[in-house]
Amino acid sequence: MKSILLHIHDDCGQAERLAVALDLARAHQSHITCVQVTPFNSYVVGDPFGGLYASSELLDALQARDDEERERIEQRLKSEDISWDWEHADGNAADALVSCGRLADVLILSRQNKGQDDTPEPLPIVADVAIHARAPVLVVPPGTTSFNANGPVVLAWNGSIEAAHSLRLTLSFLRLASEVHIITISNDASEFPPMDASRYLARHGMASQLHEWPQEGRTIAQTLLDAARELAASSLVMGAYGHSRLRETVLGGVTRDLLSDASVPLLLAH
Repeated sequence: MKSILLHIHDDCGQAERLAVALDLARAHQSHITCVQVTPFNSYVVGDPFGGLYASSELLDALQARDDEERERIEQRLKSEDISWDWEHADGNAADALVSCGRLADVLILSRQNKGQDDTPEPLPIVADVAIHARAPVLVVPPGTTSFNANGPVVLAWNGSIEAAHSLRLTLSFLRLASEVHIITISNDASEFPPMDASRYLARHGMASQLHEWPQEGRTIAQTLLDAARELAASSLVMGAYGHSRLRETVLGGVTRDLLSDASVPLLLAH
């Protein structure tokens, strides 16, 4: 995991994303590419006749804000003993991140943080990026101050193509984990048994522990989060279930619930 893409945006999750990116880069000796995107719709306004035009005043204000954010982040990065660079793009944020992340090993984004404070929320782009990106997306929850890349990891397993794909894509991430816990939900049907996942990891020199977790009336998402908490996991790895209908990304219920409720970083791979 040598190439990290970090989403730069002036929102309440920026400090948390940066902290996680720095911890991950130190653990893997990785390079961080900071990607700052200015959405076109932020400086396009309408006229009384239904037309659209770019507001130079808004554009200047946004440019000044972006420059201030860049200067602040760069000052922090210069104080760290890591490799990094900076890219800027205009347009749709999700599209830009997917494009810039074609050769990234992981993309770092924030989940929504509704009702926390007056600072702008992180952009609601995790679903689009997770479904379309070729690399896993590490989703940082509110309140995260650090990331332990060597901590225990919970791997959600239901035998699906998405689960198998997420396992393959996250091998370098799992390799540093002190423990890998493969979790299946007791009443969640599995096409491929969890032992297959354990054997796959063993062939790559990694030990793992198998757990069948009872659902006990909870949602699958809540069961996974409870398992992660009880096992003191530093992150939860799973396949991103969903598909794209033209421009609307439709997530599966488990993925959607985890993005709404997770208090532990999520590593999603589609």
